[in-house]
Amino acid sequence: MFFQTSLNLRLHLKAKTFSMEKKNLEYLRLLRETMKSHGIDAVVVSGTDPHQSELPPAHWRGREWLTGFWSENGTNGTAVVTADKALCWTDSRYFIQATDQLKGTGFSMMKENGPDAVDLIDWLVENLNSGQTVGIDGMTFSIAYAQRLEQELTDNDIKLNDKFPIFDYIYPDRPQRPKNKLFVHDEKIVGESADSKIRRIMTEVKAELANAVLLSALDDIAWATNIRTAGDINFSPIFVAYLYLDDSRRVLFVDEEKLTGEVTDFLANYNVEIMPYDSVADFVKTLPKETRLLIDPETTSRGLYDAIGCTPVFGGAGIARLKSVKSDSMIANFETALEKDGVALTKFFMMVEKEHPSGKLTEVELGKRLRALRLADPTCVDESFAPIIGWNEHGAIIHYEATEETDVAIEGDGLLLVDSGGQYVFGTTDITRTVALGTPTDEQRHDFTLVLKGNIALSMAKFPEGTRGGQLDVLARQFLWNEGKAYFHGTGHGVGFFINCHEGPQSICTRRRHAPLEVGMINSNEPGFYLEGKYGIRTENLLVVEPWKTTEFGPFLQFRTVTLFPIDLSLIDTSIMTDDEIKWVNDYHNMVRDRLTPLLSPEEAEWMKDKTRTLSRS
Repeated sequence: MFFQTSLNLRLHLKAKTFSMEKKNLEYLRLLRETMKSHGIDAVVVSGTDPHQSELPPAHWRGREWLTGFWSENGTNGTAVVTADKALCWTDSRYFIQATDQLKGTGFSMMKENGPDAVDLIDWLVENLNSGQTVGIDGMTFSIAYAQRLEQELTDNDIKLNDKFPIFDYIYPDRPQRPKNKLFVHDEKIVGESADSKIRRIMTEVKAELANAVLLSALDDIAWATNIRTAGDINFSPIFVAYLYLDDSRRVLFVDEEKLTGEVTDFLANYNVEIMPYDSVADFVKTLPKETRLLIDPETTSRGLYDAIGCTPVFGGAGIARLKSVKSDSMIANFETALEKDGVALTKFFMMVEKEHPSGKLTEVELGKRLRALRLADPTCVDESFAPIIGWNEHGAIIHYEATEETDVAIEGDGLLLVDSGGQYVFGTTDITRTVALGTPTDEQRHDFTLVLKGNIALSMAKFPEGTRGGQLDVLARQFLWNEGKAYFHGTGHGVGFFINCHEGPQSICTRRRHAPLEVGMINSNEPGFYLEGKYGIRTENLLVVEPWKTTEFGPFLQFRTVTLFPIDLSLIDTSIMTDDEIKWVNDYHNMVRDRLTPLLSPEEAEWMKDKTRTLSRS
């Protein structure tokens, strides 16, 4: 049931929402007419929803519909339209994809990071005149972003209209809000009741000098309530809602159609009231003046903020931290998910090796096969994102998604990059492996080993308590940098527990100041290297933060690599590796073999034995 609901949503997105690329110029014309009739000189179009979701439901994916720049996994992008310009900002993961997909739509790509990056707000200030007006839909912009935008515009005598719901005007067949049924995530697997989590949240609320909280981030709400769904958001079991908490009330704002008897009884057991999703603005408008309402300015919308009638308190970092720190029981269950994932990947890559010589495999076919292998396990609800399966030059497109139009056969010699994951009830997985099919070149082996050295360096890091991921990021990049090479995406992100594949507040990235790494956090470790038109390389494992030791300088932490699948030995150039790095590979492979072999068939176990054989310089 879970699979079919999610699949139907994705088919709807493709067939109804995004199959109209040829009409993008018409959408642009209609938007400009609407802007003119409302006195708007420039409009900024968000790529997210009222909850600032990384991947919003189809109802809020209007920016993708408007521009034609889209994917099943969602795309990071913000559009700007004026009377004579149409631009779409995105990051380095999507430069190649956006350049291709925006052709003929009337939109041009703008870089938000890397060389030649242009700040969107700076562009508005430089290209608009005093007295002109910028329009946004305040429900799809965070408080923090809208405040920065408004300040910069005001300083230059430019007005902001934050009540311009663009797609209400120009998107007549817009998909409805999702109505998928909710279900309870077994609290025996979670290891903590919703009541316990809510009590811990209220402790954090009071520590931030507030007496109530409104949660807007959908992953926070799913975590706090132990409720999930399938289909609201592609590849993530979270659902569309708001959650209000104080010492005497617990209110979940959610569409009634989503409820089941089981969920209603479960919530009632923890004294959680149900109110309509659309009533949240009226609710916060009528809160008593003495209520000090904690809201996160990064995840709460400007539109909802404008409705608050009590005293708002900006904060909420402590709540995100509660979600990101996994208990010992959660990590134990998460490792069960990794074992299941390792078995599915073993079957997949064995199949790839066996069938590759026929030349009949394609990127799209591999995606279907990998999905089927994961979902064969009844505890796997869905993939955690649409798999990125890139052969040779397609591997250099960082968030490539194979389609019928771009699909290529997996034939001859080359590199196959497979980035994939599963949403198991025991945890969320995410892994990337780059493998050689046929004979790799010396250049490919050299570049692969540089990336691997970075992955190992980060894996082996020891660091004092309080360290942030950005302070460790250079460990993964140093070997590429030493040769004048680089990648521009983050090195690692937090990973949720049967929630989102990407989770904060921590990350391993230099561009933002994220939360310190703490014991129990799960992070990805995924350095890469991409040569446009040739090949892409990425090696990704998941890491758990654990204690290392305490010295006179305080507690120190370390990472433990928990992903269970071999690294392609044929791509490793031991001549540029240290003895410690070779030992790390052998130790890792011994762990993978020991954990997976009891779960494999005799043929699979023999394959695993070969793939984890001892690496040496000879």
